[in-house]
Amino acid sequence: MLLMFLARLPMTAMGVTMTLYVVNDLGRGYGAAGLIGAATTLGSAIGAPLVGRYVDRYGLRPVVAICGLASSTFWISAPHLPYQVLLAVALPAGVLSVPAGTLARLVLTALVPLEQRRAAYSLDTILVEASFMIGPSAGIMAITQLPAVYALTGIGVCFALSATLIYRQDPPIRAEADAEVFTGERPAVRSWLTGRLVMAMFIAAGALFCLVGMELAALATLRASGDIAWSGLLITLMCVASVLGGAIHGAVRRSLSQGTLMVLLAVLTLPVGLIAEPWWLLAIVLFPSNVLCAPTLAASTETVSAAAPARVRGEAMGLLDAASRIGLAIGSPIIGFVIDHSSPGWGFAASALGALAIASVGLFWRRSRTPARVPALTSS
Repeated sequence: MLLMFLARLPMTAMGVTMTLYVVNDLGRGYGAAGLIGAATTLGSAIGAPLVGRYVDRYGLRPVVAICGLASSTFWISAPHLPYQVLLAVALPAGVLSVPAGTLARLVLTALVPLEQRRAAYSLDTILVEASFMIGPSAGIMAITQLPAVYALTGIGVCFALSATLIYRQDPPIRAEADAEVFTGERPAVRSWLTGRLVMAMFIAAGALFCLVGMELAALATLRASGDIAWSGLLITLMCVASVLGGAIHGAVRRSLSQGTLMVLLAVLTLPVGLIAEPWWLLAIVLFPSNVLCAPTLAASTETVSAAAPARVRGEAMGLLDAASRIGLAIGSPIIGFVIDHSSPGWGFAASALGALAIASVGLFWRRSRTPARVPALTSS
């Protein structure tokens, strides 16, 4: 878990670091920086299930070696590339990014007994929150205090070091009890990608849509009220709330389902815009919804892990990563559009309603793929 925490740090720092590099050093606008971010996100969404499939087929080491080399090469070469080339290689770099999230879930599933996985997944989600407290701040400090070539190269070196450590450690991604299932023929996708799994992916995408929209609306609210200086503290308090929720979720014997947690997350986000000033009151009303952040993400991992066959668990976890990244990718522009054409308060409502709409698509999909039960005929 510590190893995967370290592997995630450069991933959490790379978005803001690249944005500030494109804007400040290349003299481009935020739109141009957003294109690179979108290309990387799209690439990672495309690559996550493919990388997961190759982990299932070839094991951890070959995939980590290739992805580590690709990620470190991209970041080390980034400060020496013109913008057009940087944009062109951003998508393939995203496809071959180090799959730290997928690997963390696979390793935990292999090492932790079934009855303790909720606690393990919750702790992993807490560490994700911790990485987001450290990584972006470190990236901002590096790109603003050091020459850009050092900041971007440093991220590349971090990717190379983390990939090397994972390669050398080679943690197990398959439980010993599942060893025999990897000797047979790989099942067809339609045989295991059930309505339950598809619904879990949509719920995860909805949750990330809500979370990124909530954060964007919170920052817009602070900016509109002149309290933007408190943004760092507000984001930290939101992370603390998520960590608290993750600790509770991991400690209880029985927890709410993934769908119930996401609905509560959306419902608690819906009215936040009505009482969003001053900043400390916004922090208070955001606390309950953020308590549900880590539990919802941990429950998503738990649901997919339980529903996916061991033979294709890497690909299933990759699909979960892809769904989460799609939720993030579509959340920012949609909520940004709502805020630009209304007010920051409506951003919270749009985040919640959009999340519920995305989850509803998954529910509809599951019901449409579930055969109707035919009553048994009884003889008189």
